[in-house]
Amino acid sequence: MKELVFVNNNEPVTDSLTVAEAFGKEHARVMRDIRDLECSEEFRVGNFAESSYMNKQKREMPMYYISQGGFSFLVMGYTGKRAAEFKERYINEFRRMEKQLQEPRVLTEKEQLRASMQLSLETSEEIGEIKQEVNTLKNRFDNELTLKHAQAQSLQHAIKKRVERLFADGVMGVLESKKQMYSRIHSQLRRAFQTPTYREVKRVDYDEAMQWVNAWRPL
Repeated sequence: MKELVFVNNNEPVTDSLTVAEAFGKEHARVMRDIRDLECSEEFRVGNFAESSYMNKQKREMPMYYISQGGFSFLVMGYTGKRAAEFKERYINEFRRMEKQLQEPRVLTEKEQLRASMQLSLETSEEIGEIKQEVNTLKNRFDNELTLKHAQAQSLQHAIKKRVERLFADGVMGVLESKKQMYSRIHSQLRRAFQTPTYREVKRVDYDEAMQWVNAWRPL
């Protein structure tokens, strides 16, 4: 895999191909996710730059360059252990890039003359914006944390209460046993919230998950 974060047009970016590879998704799926984002057109244009690459068959195919702001918006819906690892690696890579951009480089004589005549206000503003976006990205990722122990217990209790109530009322649908009802509600909960177990439901989705359980009925 190439570097997660790199410089394009003097801006730190990633791209849709890298995101697809890191998250184990098809590139077409990532492209569709970008096009389906519920964001303003101004945000889309400013954070997702259309480009292209040559595939193995030497055909020109579409792709996107993605800014750090666009990346944080895109991957909020990606969950699981691999997704969490990639998000952490991205933050670390972005900090490394920030440090690299801060390091002094050898200037040409013309650049040295220009630097001696004016302060690099633009560079200072860009570094401040990078720091702010990194902090924003970290705060958003904090919302990806899974349920607290007490929340997981409450959700488990709600599942048990719902199944026992439906079973007692004879609401079985196509199911034949209470065991099948438990299996069905857990399976559908996992699909609804894209999580391997109920314990790994995101904290931000806790209230919605409780409402879902309380309204669940076997089909």
